Amino acid sequence: MMTTTGMGRSTARRMLTGPPLPDPADQVDRRRLRPKTYSDDARTLLEHVWALMGMPCGKYLTVMLPLWLPLLQEAGDLDKPFATGESLIELEAMSPATIDRYLAPARRAMQLRGISTTPSPLLRNSIGLSKVGDAPPTTPGVIEADTVAHCGPTFAGEFARTVTMTHLVTGWTENASPTLTKREAPPHALTFQ
Repeated sequence: MMTTTGMGRSTARRMLTGPPLPDPADQVDRRRLRPKTYSDDARTLLEHVWALMGMPCGKYLTVMLPLWLPLLQEAGDLDKPFATGESLIELEAMSPATIDRYLAPARRAMQLRGISTTPSPLLRNSIGLSKVGDAPPTTPGVIEADTVAHCGPTFAGEFARTVTMTHLVTGWTENASPTLTKREAPPHALTFQ
């Protein structure tokens, strides 16, 4: 019985020797369902405006709506079939908790999945690292590169970064200081003259 039903011994014993279970129709939750407060057009308008505003939380969105809605209408961003007068009134009446509850599925759909900060074994095994006791390379074309952020004890503000590449066979060194802001990645900063 335990392998068939997946119940533990004490639960199975209680089910077999206890009082009979009520009819499943009696177990249904008999709470009355509240009618929808906001229409589907208002929910669609909420997601549209939320995306245009930069996806703020419900508390910020309710404060920003009176400022943004006239600007969005003037720019023509609300020329959609779901942006009716009634749905705009409903949107302005929504509380922050309601906004967050209605936007929860959209936020879940936007979450990144399957992305890890751990490098894959393919990448990790394709890049060889030299150790202290290794023999120096003898074939040309082997370089080592390093980046340095000249920022002092904090990453706040703007600061200089340098990229140093050293050819291990000849000892030739190239230095570059790409002009980057602190949030940009240096994909094409390695163009040396």
